[in-house]
Amino acid sequence: MRASPIQPTVDFSADGEQHGFLKLPYSRDDSAWGAVMIPVTVVKRGDGPTVLLTGGNHGDEYEGPIALSKLASTLKAGDINGRVIIVPFMNFPAFKAGTRTSPIDAGNLNRSFPGKPDGTVTEKIADYFQRHLLPLADYVLDIHAGGRTLDFVPFAAIHLLPDSTQQARCEAAMRAFGAPYSMRMLELDSVGLFDSAVEEAGKVFVSTELGGGGSATAASVAIAERGVYGLLAHAGVLSKETFDNGEKARTTMLLDMPDGSCYTTSEHSGLLEMCRDLGDIVQQDDVLARVYDATRTGTAPVEYRAKRGGLLAARHFPGLVQIGDTVAVVADIVERNIPVAI
Repeated sequence: MRASPIQPTVDFSADGEQHGFLKLPYSRDDSAWGAVMIPVTVVKRGDGPTVLLTGGNHGDEYEGPIALSKLASTLKAGDINGRVIIVPFMNFPAFKAGTRTSPIDAGNLNRSFPGKPDGTVTEKIADYFQRHLLPLADYVLDIHAGGRTLDFVPFAAIHLLPDSTQQARCEAAMRAFGAPYSMRMLELDSVGLFDSAVEEAGKVFVSTELGGGGSATAASVAIAERGVYGLLAHAGVLSKETFDNGEKARTTMLLDMPDGSCYTTSEHSGLLEMCRDLGDIVQQDDVLARVYDATRTGTAPVEYRAKRGGLLAARHFPGLVQIGDTVAVVADIVERNIPVAI
């Protein structure tokens, strides 16, 4: 395997606080010897656990970049035991463009693992995380939201894993994140995911979906910030006393996506009317949405009904929908009012 062309300007083994870049050479029309400079912060003290925190895997999701940028500017080595690696803008070209995928190569970073050291820019970024950052980490948190085309109830998420011990560790970390909802998430296509790369490496992995619509709210950023500190305390990198700020006890609702019937996919293009709101409890066969033919008047809309009962956990965001778009996701409610424990 070829060496990665990415070179860090920080020393991951050194104690203290370092702010630098993952430097990826990129020759282009406006910079013959240019580079993609991906910001990175490393905070380290002693030999405790390593937590890798990432945002901006998709460039139009902002809770992660905001929360991790704030953390990178405030976390001090004296606060921790171990190492925290912070990459707020994982797919930096996509983040700068405000798009889900990279404007350089149309690469979706979260479908590009394990990557290639001699591939496209996006594949080179994936390869560096796969071969150089993941081996350093004990815990990985990748903060997502719905971007411009989806909206979610705010949840932390894990997947069902073949290793029951790893599954239990991931679930404990998810609960420590302490989002209002906690999801056992079903991916319709897990090939190339950062999630899968981390899980296959045997690490503790937590993802999130914290809203959407191509922006962030004060509430969704607050959930991300609390969650980051909760995970760091759970990992033992922060003391639980440091994390305890007198906030009243919180709870989370455990949700599950057991099979593909959770997903409702549009088979038409047109004007979308959502008939239920996020967080609503729905019954099987309830009307979730209607799609209107926007090329003519006088035609009845197509109704999309719930294939199962549960909680409306996700919805298509813009007012126009295309054939093949996910319209809604309905998840099972497994348990309510679970105390958030670090």
